[in-house]
Amino acid sequence: MSTHRTYLDHNATAPLRPEAAGAMAVAIGVCGNPSSVHHEGRRARAIIETAREQVAKLVNAKPLEVIFTAGATEANNWVVSGGAWTTILSAEIEHDSVRGPLANSGATLRTLAVSGDGVVPVEEIAHHALSAPATDGRTLVMLQMANNETGVLQPVADAAPICREHGLHIHTDAVQMPGRLSIDFAGLGVDTLSLSSHKLGGPAGAGALIIRDGIKLASFITGGGQERRRRAGTENLIGIAGFGAAAEAASIDVSATARLGRLRDRLEAGIREITPSAVIVGVGSQRLPNTTSVAMPGQAAETLVIKLDLAGFAVSAGAACSSGKVGASHVLTAMGLAPEIANNAIRLSLGWNSSEADVTAFLEVWGVVTRPRALRAVA
Repeated sequence: MSTHRTYLDHNATAPLRPEAAGAMAVAIGVCGNPSSVHHEGRRARAIIETAREQVAKLVNAKPLEVIFTAGATEANNWVVSGGAWTTILSAEIEHDSVRGPLANSGATLRTLAVSGDGVVPVEEIAHHALSAPATDGRTLVMLQMANNETGVLQPVADAAPICREHGLHIHTDAVQMPGRLSIDFAGLGVDTLSLSSHKLGGPAGAGALIIRDGIKLASFITGGGQERRRRAGTENLIGIAGFGAAAEAASIDVSATARLGRLRDRLEAGIREITPSAVIVGVGSQRLPNTTSVAMPGQAAETLVIKLDLAGFAVSAGAACSSGKVGASHVLTAMGLAPEIANNAIRLSLGWNSSEADVTAFLEVWGVVTRPRALRAVA
């Protein structure tokens, strides 16, 4: 097994940014409860409000629209449960933190079609909006901004005005966007938007739900007056401090999109040259600049992940693994891809500390691990 590690799994969790680690180190030394009025409490409150401003700046929202959560999973669950929805529209490509709570929502579920390139056509949303019965704003549209497996972007900016015109609430899971592409919450027109700290270089266990000013949403966690009485529980001071610092660092890294795009394009060109049979998923669509989903027909994803791990590379499988059972990716299946693709795709995702050297190292190994019996060769 290689002792040198190359991390290519930023879409799962990004390495902690030094700015986030520094902010967390300061917050560890603050003992006050942010709801207390004494000096220590006010100091803790100042850290949280600074972080709120940093996250708001990241997505061009008002600070009062930022409600801190334990992560995007909580934020997505909150939206599903908080609106007394009669109808919910979503596609099968959504993250499990959206798909999971839908089954228990009590709403009528309507599935949005997905193209072979992984995009929900805006015409599909318009069709449902036009045919949906009047529900006094109790129809919810869930449309992720960028897919976590393929990086394919969804037409959220085009769908939002349609939803507003017809009185539909639109929520977008924007977890994979920060640090890769900019977000303009004010101009986008969605009602709610979820974020996760650990996807952009902050700590795990912190996230946010951005709720447009004036939007009513029942609390998901009750029992206290924190977060403007919208989310009860003493705030995760250390996690929020790190989240804010990571958001600030991502905000000022204006070259990230172009840099990551160059790295990804070089990575994909190298993969195609070395293995012409490789299939890049979603290549015909607009995608995140950091994400590559690649399938090798005839080679199972979980086997490639193990081979690459032994060679020193951290990547993810496109297939979902649970309790020792491996199944085809629900995202790739929803796209209508053949089983030899849906079962064999792995994801390579770059991030804030990825380098040309990382791409070079991966391409040097790719031809080895994709050869038969490569597992023994890299051990």
